[in-house]
Amino acid sequence: MKKYIYLSGIILSLYGCESNTYESLEEPEVIVGTVTYNANTKAVFDANCIACHPSGGTLTPLETYAEVKDAMQNTNLLDRIQRQNGTPGQMPKAGRMSQDKINTILQWNTDGLLEN
Repeated sequence: MKKYIYLSGIILSLYGCESNTYESLEEPEVIVGTVTYNANTKAVFDANCIACHPSGGTLTPLETYAEVKDAMQNTNLLDRIQRQNGTPGQMPKAGRMSQDKINTILQWNTDGLLEN
């Protein structure tokens, strides 16, 4: 009888567990005013893109403001970062960024791709 009680307790405790990533537990970033590269998006590109897209590499560089702005204007960067995991061409390849980070990049584009 004790086995069934313990087993029921274990099953109920596992049933109530959630799997969250650290990003899903973060508070959404609220940006008041205009989104700029230096203040809002540089850190996103640095953390998610330049490992594979450094200046002087074989892929489109995404390390400097000029490189990122050029990629935003002349490649399908916005499309690729919005693709779902597993979709061909989705970036970053390691897994989709949080929607909050994608929204920041989209807003930067809407606000005119300002540097400062």
